[in-house]
Amino acid sequence: MRDFLEYLREFHLLSVVLRLLLAALAGFSVGYGRSLKERNAGLRTYTLVSIGAALTVLISMYEYQMLCTHWAWLENDVNIKFDGTRFAAQVISGIGFLAAGTILSVSHQQISGLTSAIGLFAAAGMGIAAGAGFYECVIFSAVFIIIAMEGMQSLEVTYKRRLYIITMFVEFDSIEDIGMISDTIHGLGAEIFDLEIENSEKTDSQNLSAILIVKLAKEQGSHSAMLSSVAELPCVFGVRELIS
Repeated sequence: MRDFLEYLREFHLLSVVLRLLLAALAGFSVGYGRSLKERNAGLRTYTLVSIGAALTVLISMYEYQMLCTHWAWLENDVNIKFDGTRFAAQVISGIGFLAAGTILSVSHQQISGLTSAIGLFAAAGMGIAAGAGFYECVIFSAVFIIIAMEGMQSLEVTYKRRLYIITMFVEFDSIEDIGMISDTIHGLGAEIFDLEIENSEKTDSQNLSAILIVKLAKEQGSHSAMLSSVAELPCVFGVRELIS
């Protein structure tokens, strides 16, 4: 088994095909979950990023092999100093531009696409590892990345809820209603960390809106209870929790 694995680490047609296939499968496995959630970067994007990263490493290996054999005269005549790592370095630098395009500023001061961006960076890393023939790294990193991106989302939400911090988006009638909303929140033993009135011109609704960051009391730390209490106010037209 070890001899066969060492054979696959060599640079030949079978190893090239296997590395590209492994890179495609790794990118596909990560992008599949993102595609189901209709994220900015989906299945095809992750797959292509991983394949492209693997391809750059394979090209650098091919050039090195050619400079040591058929192109040896060129290296001697022109005095070329070959550095195969520069291809992978350029992938890491270039993926930043692609990843930045997935980060969007959405409504209510929320940022969308951060996970997709870092996921693309990780997919590029898997592709580089696949192109270099580091098969074990690709397999384990794909598993860990999938767990982090898909399996830990519910764990993150649970952790945030245990901090007794809730970010609410509230729609109300007039600016005078802020006092009633604040009194209701304080009446439940909670503390308002931040309150920011949104510009009504940016919303389709004619109502005023605000974003409140509230620390709940431990004895009354239910997010749903806080949302219900604010929603029952006659001046409030809508309320929901903002979860990044």
